[in-house]
Amino acid sequence: MSRAILFASAAIGLIVALPALAQPAPPCAKRVELMKHLSDKYSETPSALGLSDMGGVLEVFTSNDGSTWTVTMTLPSGMTCLIATGQNWETLPKLAASGAPI
Repeated sequence: MSRAILFASAAIGLIVALPALAQPAPPCAKRVELMKHLSDKYSETPSALGLSDMGGVLEVFTSNDGSTWTVTMTLPSGMTCLIATGQNWETLPKLAASGAPI
């Protein structure tokens, strides 16, 4: 294989990998510490959870007035990582397959 082809292959690989390398890892902590922080600073408490196919527990924390929300994933190792945060949470009514409220 010529040097030009090797160089081009390496350059393409680096360009493809750069966006993934540039993304910071999500902040993680022990679950009890993260829950205390969310409660103390934002008055958020758990409002929904589910078990992911990969074995982690996904949780949604919301403030009572819905002004803030946080989504976390607790890994099988026990560490909890922030996935997303935001404002203006709204809980929607459950709907039947027909779209009518349950």
